[in-house]
Amino acid sequence: MRAVVQRVNYSKVAVHDKLFSEINKGLLVLLGVGNDDTFEDVEYMVEKVINLRIFEDENEKMNLSLSDIEGELMVVSQFTLYGDARKGRRPSFIDAARPELGNELYEKFVSYANEKGFNVKTGKFQHHMMVELENDGPVTILIDSKKEF
Repeated sequence: MRAVVQRVNYSKVAVHDKLFSEINKGLLVLLGVGNDDTFEDVEYMVEKVINLRIFEDENEKMNLSLSDIEGELMVVSQFTLYGDARKGRRPSFIDAARPELGNELYEKFVSYANEKGFNVKTGKFQHHMMVELENDGPVTILIDSKKEF
């Protein structure tokens, strides 16, 4: 499982030119699911994301987590995080999970984060979306549950 985690002042998702969801200060997570991901990957990723200390404390040090600041969380499915562009000019998506598994684990991520006390906003799985955000910092972190990077 892979994630691009962005610290945002706000984020919005539109589907078919209509606002679908939005958050204020918090994290936007673009989430990709791989072929061999399991619920253990979901647990690892949720714990990592909600406890990632990338918000500034009173001394302007990145020392606070999403939980600490009571921030909001938006999770958008993005299979293209498994795009492999090392050969040729067209990325291969062979390592991305098939839609059934991708949706199942994406929904489990959202559900598990909700269980942890967050009212998670989402995009719409397998739909074309327009994502708007204001990255605060900018702060952008890459996370891979298999620790490949």
